[in-house]
Amino acid sequence: MALSAPPEVQAKLLDMADYDRALNRARTTQAALADTLHIPSLSAAVEELKGRRHEAFVELEGIRSELARAESDVVIVEKRIATDQERLEHTASAKDAQGLEHELQSLMGRRSDLEDIELAIMERLDNAEATEAQIAGDLVTAEEALAHARSEEHTQSAELAAEVAGLGLARAELVALLPSDLVALYERQRERYGQGASHLRAGISSASGVALTESDIQSVRQAPADEVLLCPDSNAILIRTAESGL
Repeated sequence: MALSAPPEVQAKLLDMADYDRALNRARTTQAALADTLHIPSLSAAVEELKGRRHEAFVELEGIRSELARAESDVVIVEKRIATDQERLEHTASAKDAQGLEHELQSLMGRRSDLEDIELAIMERLDNAEATEAQIAGDLVTAEEALAHARSEEHTQSAELAAEVAGLGLARAELVALLPSDLVALYERQRERYGQGASHLRAGISSASGVALTESDIQSVRQAPADEVLLCPDSNAILIRTAESGL
C-alpha cells in the first residue's frame, strides 16, 4: 500500500533535509578544524625546531668546553713562562740561561698559537650562540602560533558543538510532529542515497539537480497530492509545492 501524508506534512521534510545538511556541514567543519587551522603542520614545525634547538645547544656546549680547554692550555703555558722567566732572572749559569731562553721562545710561540686557536673558538662560539638564539626565537614564535591555533580550535569546536546540539534538538522536535512511517522512509532513503527529501522546483529535483522527464512529470501530475512519491533520479522523497511547475 502506498504511503500517504498531507502535502503540508510532506513539505516539512524539506526542513528536515535543511537540518540534516546543516548538521553535516557543522560536523564536517568540526572534524576538519585541526587541518583547517594548520595544527598538524604547526605542531610538526614546533617539534622540528625543538630538535634543532637541542642540536644547537649540544654544539654550543661542545664549543664552550673546547674554549675552556683552550683557555686552560693558555694558563698552563703562561704559568710555565712566568716560572722560566723567574728562573732566568736568578740563574748564574750561562748554559742554563741559554736553555731557558730557548724554552721561553718556544713557550711564547706556543702561547701565540693557543691564543689564535682561542680566538677562532670564540668566533665559532659567537656564531653558535647567534644560531641558538635565532632557533629559540623561532621556537617561541612557532609555539605561540600553535597555542593560538589550538585555542581557536577549542573555541570554534565549542561553537560548532553548540550548533550541532541546537540543530539536533530542532530536528528532534520536528520529527515528533511527523508521522513515524514518513520519518522512517525519509531516514531509510537518506541512509541509502544520501538525501531523504528532494524539492521539485520548476520540474527539477533539488536532490539530483536533474530535470524530470516529461513522462515522469506526467506521472507526478497524475498522482494524488497526499501520495508520497520518490524522485526517479535521487530516490529521495519528492516534495511537491506551488513551485513545482506542475
